[in-house]
Amino acid sequence: MAWGLASLVVALILGVAVLWPLTPSVGSAAYLVRAHLATHHSPGLTGLPRPDRVAQALVATEDSRFHQMPGIDPISVVRVGLATLSGGGDTGGATLEQQLAKNLYFPHDDGFVSMVKEAELALKLDASYSKNEILRLYLADVYFGHGFYGLPAAAEGYFGVTPAQLSWAQASMIAGLVQAPSAYDPIRHLSTGRLRQQH
Repeated sequence: MAWGLASLVVALILGVAVLWPLTPSVGSAAYLVRAHLATHHSPGLTGLPRPDRVAQALVATEDSRFHQMPGIDPISVVRVGLATLSGGGDTGGATLEQQLAKNLYFPHDDGFVSMVKEAELALKLDASYSKNEILRLYLADVYFGHGFYGLPAAAEGYFGVTPAQLSWAQASMIAGLVQAPSAYDPIRHLSTGRLRQQH
């Protein structure tokens, strides 16, 4: 098992080194977010709202080591590697940067090669943008269900307020939607949405 995990780590490092020059630059991230929002007629997010309750709830539930990690989380990589080697299911582990990279650059790709590319772009995003800017890009782009792309559309659509006006209860409900907007939909599945909100 240890040999297999070490081999997986070496393969990932080599994959990142080889594919680094072949993956896209992340300088276009803000443009891609604006283009995506324009496609769905959704308003942009020019900065994190103050207070940034949704961002705090999102980090707490989706990527608790976000502020300490450089775009990928080595602890999660090891956990996913062990689960893969033992035949276990998907244990998650994608950082917010990896999720943003997937949403912007590889929305329809799955598999090992796509995971390596997402990891590379996550490292590039982390090197190119501040953590607050990454959160802003993520919250501007992510889908919250019911045709709401981006935090401004979700805050208005679900609660009739701006992102800065969201209460903690509303912010935690919205943050919980990014994992599975249909499953945690507070309109159709309120009890399930509340369980996710409490998490």
